[in-house]
Amino acid sequence: MNVLKKIIEQKKILLTNVKKKFTNSFISEEIKKNNTYLNFTDAIIKKNKEKKTCIIAEIKKASPSAGIIIENYNPINIGKIYSLNGATCLSILTEEKFFLGNLNDIKKVKENVKLPVLCKDFFIDPYQVPLAKSFGADAILIILSGVDIQLAKEIYQTAIEYDVAPIVEIHSSDEAEKAINFKKALIGINNRNLKTLKTDIKTTFNLFKILSNHSMPIICESGIKNEEDIKRIISETGILNFLIGESLLKDIEGSSFLKKITQISQ
Repeated sequence: MNVLKKIIEQKKILLTNVKKKFTNSFISEEIKKNNTYLNFTDAIIKKNKEKKTCIIAEIKKASPSAGIIIENYNPINIGKIYSLNGATCLSILTEEKFFLGNLNDIKKVKENVKLPVLCKDFFIDPYQVPLAKSFGADAILIILSGVDIQLAKEIYQTAIEYDVAPIVEIHSSDEAEKAINFKKALIGINNRNLKTLKTDIKTTFNLFKILSNHSMPIICESGIKNEEDIKRIISETGILNFLIGESLLKDIEGSSFLKKITQISQ
């Protein structure tokens, strides 16, 4: 079963109602009022210049692959723990049906934690970019396997116009070739196949060769289980940026894994 297709079909239905609730004028006013914005890209570049591991720590209650990850879900507390233990940025799942997220989670966290936040969702309409920003998002995600190239360009351009960092996510060599044309975008290599939900970190090794000349930072996403995975990826590709969710969330109380991996350098 194509999980990504199911999620996007539901997102289309949800967006119809969201557009009625949050008008363009309302969104514009919310953006003007918000004073919590931070530069997501600069935070990553700063870490890279220091040759230090940059961890984008993910906050989510559930996922289609893992089910419920945290029963007593408190995104503010998770964000504070990540911040105290060395995370550079946060990724907050806002998709409602499959990940049990909410855009309000970004607003709550940004009011309590001084870290840049990626709105981790399924962007299928440029409208979602200012919507995400109105809740405090500093970055958005464009999943190339979920949209056609023309729509991807429209979402990307909207992100640039709204001064929101675009992350173009890829999983295949074909998508990697397309991604390098998004000159101002961060590129995320997702080791998880969103159609089958299977992970394989070899995806990063295979696709990095195509992306090695991209001028913006590359992010390795999903499937990172231990320090050895991170050390191997740094050694073989030089990538220092990692978006990690389940491995951190399962260790959220002690946060020993996060503490250890933020100390790894090139």
